Amino acid sequence: MSALPALAPATDRLSPHRFAKLSTLIFDQTGIKMPPTKVTMLQGRLQRRLRDTGMATLDEYCDHLFDGSAAPEEMVNLINAVTTNKTDFFREPGHFDFMTKTALPTLVDNGRRRIRAWSAACSTGAEPYTMAMILDQFAESGGPEYGILATDIDTAVLETARRGIYPADLVDPVPATLRQRYVVNALDRKANKVRIVPALRSAIGFARLNLIDASYPVGEPMDIIFCRNVLIYFDKPTQEKVVQRLCDCLVPGGYLFLGHSESIAGMNLPVTTASYTVFRKV
Repeated sequence: MSALPALAPATDRLSPHRFAKLSTLIFDQTGIKMPPTKVTMLQGRLQRRLRDTGMATLDEYCDHLFDGSAAPEEMVNLINAVTTNKTDFFREPGHFDFMTKTALPTLVDNGRRRIRAWSAACSTGAEPYTMAMILDQFAESGGPEYGILATDIDTAVLETARRGIYPADLVDPVPATLRQRYVVNALDRKANKVRIVPALRSAIGFARLNLIDASYPVGEPMDIIFCRNVLIYFDKPTQEKVVQRLCDCLVPGGYLFLGHSESIAGMNLPVTTASYTVFRKV
């Protein structure tokens, strides 16, 4: 009698109880909402952690997280795994037009002699490098010196941002004149990658920062803050707390840029609308 074929292993899934515990943990650590509709996404992303840790199942990984045996850096790795990192150069280009034509000239007219800008959810770096191109061009045309802070909760994307190396097609939205000045071929020509020039990379300081922390240690107040397409992952109370803290980090007359799909309607904030999803501190 021939042996029966072995049954295929059941698909590794998170139980409702474990998903609920994970979603609470993620919310507590990051403010990111993880509703039940995200269970498949979360399972897929945690599979990467199984491969990296050598664990066999999601149950084993969850036990490792919750029984206290996980090293502190595993929480960082978990956050890196679940955060979404969508970014492009000159994304939502109207913001950069407003920055060039209105915000920067107004700040100079108001006496600013050095522009401080912050990309508060910089992902892999396309946003702060775009800001740097604009600010560098402005400085070359007689504008003030500048410095940029770029932060994110995800340490992996911060490392990519620091290197400033990207697939060549990612810089397609960069105007040709700016590409010629600020983008060079990476050392490995066969890889079809480009690199941001050293002078621009040196103008940006990269650091990890969690937007749900009680305060933001960013130094002197900022003239310009970009925090785009992040609030959509938070609930309304968290959104208002984050935007209030961002406003606290702005100089009077400074500008806050939010994502085109984000709203601060109904929030009690010290800003007025300057343009579409651009706000100025009063």
